Amino acid sequence: MLYAAYGSNLDPAQMAERCPHSPLRSTGWLQGWRLTFGGEGWDGALPTLVEDATEHVFVGLYDVTEADEATLDEWESADSGLYEKVRIRVATLDGEQGGWVYVLRDFEGGTPSARTLGILADAAEAAGAPDDYLVELRSRPCTSGW
Repeated sequence: MLYAAYGSNLDPAQMAERCPHSPLRSTGWLQGWRLTFGGEGWDGALPTLVEDATEHVFVGLYDVTEADEATLDEWESADSGLYEKVRIRVATLDGEQGGWVYVLRDFEGGTPSARTLGILADAAEAAGAPDDYLVELRSRPCTSGW
């Protein structure tokens, strides 16, 4: 099944390190969802997605092997219950594709650190996100972090 990366895993180089057997298939838009932050990470609120009919999120679709899926579950703390997998549909140039994303199992709200926001924006840029998406992402409120 396809994994829709929206956070730091959107960076193809990072995904190649974490999941070397799971190639990038395409990029697209997760319609009806928005990127937000919540919970309490060690350096600010954590990235997550919430349903919102008026929004969309740029994602990379990776064809993830079973072994790499287990690795991702560890990286994303899904095995501890911090994030959960949610099935979604992504709009791509080749039509809609089914897949899954990790969604934070905590409250929405809070402000990410500048470091976290920078990592997300750099990952989106590396994956080919459009300029207007990058400008919006980089202009979000953030804390100075650690």
